[in-house]
Amino acid sequence: MSGFEAFAASFLYVCVSIALIILGVTFLMIVYRIIKGPTLPDRIVGLDLLVVVAIGLIATVGVGSSYTLYIDISLALGLVGFLATVAFARFILNRGQAKDFIIMQEVKNSQCQEEQK
Repeated sequence: MSGFEAFAASFLYVCVSIALIILGVTFLMIVYRIIKGPTLPDRIVGLDLLVVVAIGLIATVGVGSSYTLYIDISLALGLVGFLATVAFARFILNRGQAKDFIIMQEVKNSQCQEEQK
Protein backbone atom coordinates (compact mmCIF):
# COMPACT_ATOMS: atom_id res chain seq x y z
CA MET A 1 0.00 0.00 0.00
CA SER A 2 1.44 3.33 -1.03
CA GLY A 3 1.49 6.43 1.12
CA PHE A 4 -1.45 7.95 -0.75
CA GLU A 5 -3.60 4.82 -0.33
CA ALA A 6 -2.83 4.75 3.40
CA PHE A 7 -3.76 8.41 3.69
CA ALA A 8 -6.98 7.87 1.71
CA ALA A 9 -7.97 4.90 3.90
CA SER A 10 -7.37 6.80 7.13
CA PHE A 11 -9.13 9.90 5.77
CA LEU A 12 -12.16 7.81 4.77
CA TYR A 13 -12.23 6.21 8.23
CA VAL A 14 -12.20 9.64 9.92
CA CYS A 15 -14.90 11.01 7.60
CA VAL A 16 -17.16 7.99 8.14
CA SER A 17 -16.67 8.23 11.90
CA ILE A 18 -17.53 11.94 11.94
CA ALA A 19 -20.57 11.35 9.71
CA LEU A 20 -21.84 8.57 11.98
CA ILE A 21 -21.48 10.78 15.05
CA ILE A 22 -23.32 13.67 13.40
CA LEU A 23 -26.08 11.40 12.09
CA GLY A 24 -26.40 9.73 15.50
CA VAL A 25 -26.84 13.08 17.26
CA THR A 26 -29.32 14.15 14.59
CA PHE A 27 -31.22 10.89 15.07
CA LEU A 28 -31.56 11.57 18.80
CA MET A 29 -32.72 15.15 18.18
CA ILE A 30 -35.38 13.94 15.75
CA VAL A 31 -36.63 11.31 18.19
CA TYR A 32 -36.97 14.07 20.80
CA ARG A 33 -38.95 16.20 18.31
CA ILE A 34 -41.24 13.27 17.47
CA ILE A 35 -41.99 12.69 21.15
CA LYS A 36 -42.34 16.39 21.99
CA GLY A 37 -43.98 17.51 18.71
CA PRO A 38 -47.01 19.66 19.44
CA THR A 39 -49.15 18.45 16.51
CA LEU A 40 -49.64 15.32 14.46
CA PRO A 41 -48.25 16.86 11.24
CA ASP A 42 -45.08 17.86 13.13
CA ARG A 43 -44.65 14.27 14.22
CA ILE A 44 -45.17 12.99 10.69
CA VAL A 45 -42.53 15.37 9.35
CA GLY A 46 -40.25 14.13 12.13
CA LEU A 47 -40.85 10.52 11.09
CA ASP A 48 -40.07 11.42 7.49
CA LEU A 49 -36.85 13.09 8.59
CA LEU A 50 -36.05 10.04 10.70
CA VAL A 51 -36.24 7.90 7.56
CA VAL A 52 -33.87 10.30 5.78
CA VAL A 53 -31.35 10.10 8.61
CA ALA A 54 -31.67 6.30 8.70
CA ILE A 55 -30.91 6.26 4.96
CA GLY A 56 -27.82 8.37 5.67
CA LEU A 57 -26.71 6.03 8.44
CA ILE A 58 -27.12 2.95 6.26
CA ALA A 59 -25.31 4.58 3.33
CA THR A 60 -22.48 5.75 5.59
CA VAL A 61 -22.04 2.25 6.99
CA GLY A 62 -22.04 0.97 3.41
CA VAL A 63 -19.29 3.38 2.41
CA GLY A 64 -17.28 2.51 5.50
CA SER A 65 -17.57 -1.23 4.99
CA SER A 66 -17.26 -1.16 1.17
CA TYR A 67 -20.29 -3.44 0.99
CA THR A 68 -22.49 -2.08 -1.79
CA LEU A 69 -25.64 -3.91 -0.72
CA TYR A 70 -26.17 -1.22 1.93
CA ILE A 71 -26.69 1.36 -0.81
CA ASP A 72 -29.47 -0.77 -2.32
CA ILE A 73 -31.05 -1.13 1.11
CA SER A 74 -30.98 2.63 1.61
CA LEU A 75 -32.68 3.17 -1.77
CA ALA A 76 -35.43 0.70 -0.85
CA LEU A 77 -35.88 2.44 2.51
CA GLY A 78 -36.22 5.74 0.67
CA LEU A 79 -39.07 4.34 -1.41
CA VAL A 80 -40.81 2.90 1.63
CA GLY A 81 -40.35 6.17 3.51
CA PHE A 82 -41.92 8.13 0.66
CA LEU A 83 -44.92 5.81 0.57
CA ALA A 84 -45.32 6.06 4.34
CA THR A 85 -45.27 9.86 4.16
CA VAL A 86 -47.94 9.85 1.46
CA ALA A 87 -50.05 7.44 3.53
CA PHE A 88 -49.74 9.63 6.64
CA ALA A 89 -50.67 12.73 4.65
CA ARG A 90 -53.72 10.96 3.29
CA PHE A 91 -54.64 9.88 6.83
CA ILE A 92 -54.49 13.48 8.07
CA LEU A 93 -56.49 14.68 5.07
CA ASN A 94 -59.24 12.15 5.73
CA ARG A 95 -59.38 13.04 9.41
CA GLY A 96 -59.59 16.74 8.52
CA GLN A 97 -62.41 16.18 6.05
CA ALA A 98 -64.30 14.15 8.65
CA LYS A 99 -63.99 17.09 11.09
CA ASP A 100 -62.14 14.96 13.62
CA PHE A 101 -62.12 16.69 17.02
CA ILE A 102 -58.35 16.45 17.55
CA ILE A 103 -57.51 17.79 14.09
CA MET A 104 -60.00 20.63 14.43
CA GLN A 105 -58.55 21.52 17.86
CA GLU A 106 -55.02 21.63 16.40
CA VAL A 107 -56.21 23.89 13.57
CA LYS A 108 -57.90 26.20 16.07
CA ASN A 109 -54.76 26.32 18.26
CA SER A 110 -52.53 27.11 15.28
CA GLN A 111 -54.87 29.90 14.18
CA CYS A 112 -54.78 31.40 17.68
CA GLN A 113 -50.97 31.27 17.67
CA GLU A 114 -50.85 33.04 14.29
CA GLU A 115 -53.19 35.77 15.53
CA GLN A 116 -50.97 36.36 18.58
CA LYS A 117 -47.94 36.99 16.34
